[in-house]
Amino acid sequence: MSRHFGAIRQLGYVVNDIEAAMDYWSRTLGVGPWFYNPRVPIVNYQYRGEAHQPHNSVALANSGYVQVELIQTRNDVPSMYRDFLQAGRTGLQHVAYWTSDYDADLARLTAEGFKSVMSGEVGERGRFVYFDTEFHPGTVIELSEVAGPKGKMFDLIREASEGWDGMTDPVRPFPDLGKL
Repeated sequence: MSRHFGAIRQLGYVVNDIEAAMDYWSRTLGVGPWFYNPRVPIVNYQYRGEAHQPHNSVALANSGYVQVELIQTRNDVPSMYRDFLQAGRTGLQHVAYWTSDYDADLARLTAEGFKSVMSGEVGERGRFVYFDTEFHPGTVIELSEVAGPKGKMFDLIREASEGWDGMTDPVRPFPDLGKL
């Protein structure tokens, strides 16, 4: 448990081939089912204060209480994911903490010295921010808002994993955030 954030809720892996990664995690590790979105609808995206339009594919599944996120970048937009890949790495890139009080937590963390590098929004009340690693060398830390439809989707993904037999529909489409 982090004194700043609470419990780690997500492990984010940057991969070169998301389809192969989903197959490995489900067949070899028994993690799934995966909820896959070939183009995540990120709005208000910023990297180091500049707006961009990323094209990222994401797959989400749970292993117990912890969500696993697989990320593949599909364009060359500046991002912490691209930085990670350009440094010759793949694998665990970030740990995420979830909040339903994003504004208050972001203000508190900023006052404590955490610096935003990358941010955006996925669905209504689905904001996220990745913090600079200078404050905490190593894996990047993400703060993710789960007060809106994204939080409902995360609940659905966790619930699907609880009774999954390891074989049936290992890859499923993301639910429509506009309908959650």
